Amino acid sequence: MFIDTVNFTLSAGKGGAGAVSFRREKHVPMGGPDGGDGGRGGDIIIVVDNNTHTLAHFKGIRELKAKNGQPGMGRKKYGKSGESLKIVVPPGTQIIDEESKEVLLDLINDKEEIIFLKGGAGGLGNTHFKHSTNQRPTYAQPGLLGESKRVRLELKLIADVGLVGFPNVGKSTLISTISNATPEVANYEFTTLTPKLGVVNVDEFNSFVMADIPGIIEGASSGRGLGLQFLRHIERTKCLLIMLDLANYRNLTTQYKTLKEELKNYSNKLHLKPFAIVLTKADAIIKEDFEKEIDEFFNYLNIKSNPNSKKFDVESKSPSFFQEDDKIDPKIPYFILTISSVSKLNIKPLQFALQDLISKCE
Repeated sequence: MFIDTVNFTLSAGKGGAGAVSFRREKHVPMGGPDGGDGGRGGDIIIVVDNNTHTLAHFKGIRELKAKNGQPGMGRKKYGKSGESLKIVVPPGTQIIDEESKEVLLDLINDKEEIIFLKGGAGGLGNTHFKHSTNQRPTYAQPGLLGESKRVRLELKLIADVGLVGFPNVGKSTLISTISNATPEVANYEFTTLTPKLGVVNVDEFNSFVMADIPGIIEGASSGRGLGLQFLRHIERTKCLLIMLDLANYRNLTTQYKTLKEELKNYSNKLHLKPFAIVLTKADAIIKEDFEKEIDEFFNYLNIKSNPNSKKFDVESKSPSFFQEDDKIDPKIPYFILTISSVSKLNIKPLQFALQDLISKCE
């Protein structure tokens, strides 16, 4: 089960109470106070573990507490400190204060350990309160409460490329073709119900991570479909790959305008990310006027197709476009490439083109 947001209360341990005790031994008739201090409460420690990919193990939990410190004892014996509680989360997890909505921690690095909440200090035993005018103190300090917070954990997957497109445009087929991911592939909408990550090996020395999220429909940014729930997972990506379906009943311009509008409505930062476009299902085109539709789309973007570009050994003379400048113009796609995941048309050039785009985003 993929869970990407949970709410609960985290509480560090309470410190143990100091002891009220007096020395009682043979031949020591005037034994003074010897109450020991209480132990410190356990901390809440956040641990980032790359082997964890979901927050599902927190489902249904309302509160997590570290252990309390033990009380002090006679003969100046200190109480045992409470055991700290380690909260294991996957990379990409944000810890958000439920009251202020402030992001308290943004956890990215594997094996990172952070003391999030500190346990309360143990109370002092009565031995600390002996002085010239009070040789027999009968009181000690109680332990202090540990820190506590109501938090929300949100997981935002960390990837280089995020796939964006309408349902059933071939996102799952593409990521299963060029990476090690094995998502469900079927001929119906919303096959992908949870985000998927795949590692794409471009060559012997280069690879990148691609994220697939459920399809976006018109109104996704306001809660329609599954898009709003999972758009957060492409917020961390370096760039976006917008997939437009050549066989879809919507024309290319309509698909593009709708997707860009939903990204903008959700987050302006997401809308302004560097992006590229692939025209999918090139081997399944049944539209008679698809060439006219492509021309209209290129005119809408105010760019010209350059299919004879020598970049990345494009396999087909089908419509394509590549920015020629080294510096990315975020207002237009870095490249447009016509592909087919089934027949592998331009799949290898796509990998090299994405690797080139990622290198310019760093």
